[in-house]
Amino acid sequence: MAYITLNTHKLKANFQYLDNLFKSHRIEWSVVVKVFCGNRKFLEAIFRELNLKQVCDSRITNLKIIKSIALEIETVFIKPPPKRMVSRIIEFADISFNTELETIKLLSKAAVLRNKTHKVVIMIEMGELREGVMREQFIDFYEAVFDLPNIAIVGIGTNLTCMSGVLPNQDKLIQLCLYKQLIEARFNKVIPYISGGASVTIPLIEQGLLPLGVNHFRVGETLFLGTDVYNNNPHPELHQDIFKLYAEIIELSEKPLVPNGELGKNLQMQELSIDETLLGTSSFRAIVDIGLLDIDETTIQPVSKDMTIVGVSSDMFVLDLGTNPRGLEVGNLIEFSMNYMGILRIMNSDYVDKRFELSDSKNSVLASK
Repeated sequence: MAYITLNTHKLKANFQYLDNLFKSHRIEWSVVVKVFCGNRKFLEAIFRELNLKQVCDSRITNLKIIKSIALEIETVFIKPPPKRMVSRIIEFADISFNTELETIKLLSKAAVLRNKTHKVVIMIEMGELREGVMREQFIDFYEAVFDLPNIAIVGIGTNLTCMSGVLPNQDKLIQLCLYKQLIEARFNKVIPYISGGASVTIPLIEQGLLPLGVNHFRVGETLFLGTDVYNNNPHPELHQDIFKLYAEIIELSEKPLVPNGELGKNLQMQELSIDETLLGTSSFRAIVDIGLLDIDETTIQPVSKDMTIVGVSSDMFVLDLGTNPRGLEVGNLIEFSMNYMGILRIMNSDYVDKRFELSDSKNSVLASK
């Protein structure tokens, strides 16, 4: 059975580096834990190992699990809440990110019924064209929300890079700070947070380009993958191998490089083109026990550079091993690295086991818990 491993020792090291960075700039931060897809044993492990005060997720079922493990941790629902889920949002999320006035009115009613004050961060559209109130509407929007009972506006926020790839820069974040100052002056209110930071914004801190007003970050990818998201590079101070994927070879044979027969479209509705120069040639091909149900081939690659993914189907990946220089056999494991979306897909697969890496050595002992 294929499995993914989590190295809590390396994760703790990444967390400590980022925590020190944020504290040195008086920034509060929240860990985006949606990468765990609500996996209880991994969540329990990080709550033991890391000094987490606030976590974000985009699935209310995951926040319910988090509250059952660590009630004291502040939970943040980081997408506009569906209207049909407002009562569960009030129950399991201490804070929610919002862009729709009618939804906040429903949150207010649900909070009154539960005799709770629900905190909201109002997201502003800054060019990414994902969630966010349009800038010409945000003053009226804030005015209406301030009048709602049991709702406390604790922040103004924005999302960048995730969909359109719009990068944060000093100018955009200064604009965000000015909007916060305008709201505070107009309504004589104090808004504690400018949640303008994510993994992609971290390089601005290190370069001294982050406006002082930005005082809250939501971080997932840089913590878990050790990446400099802004420049699409590994971060030199962080571990990149906190997660590892292992798949077992279930068939290994020397086979022709060119398929034989009339070709139609494959499972992904693709029609292969044939390189006739490869006719008569062959290589060793390994089939491993992961498929498109578990992960997309564009988000994963073998750690060893002497093999490549050449084909996929719902339950199997096919790898070209060339001459098989390492003498791999059926039953051997192949290690893969993944990007952020790859880890999300694998963690969401019930067909891939979730394990802890107990040692940093090449012959690490692995245990399922």
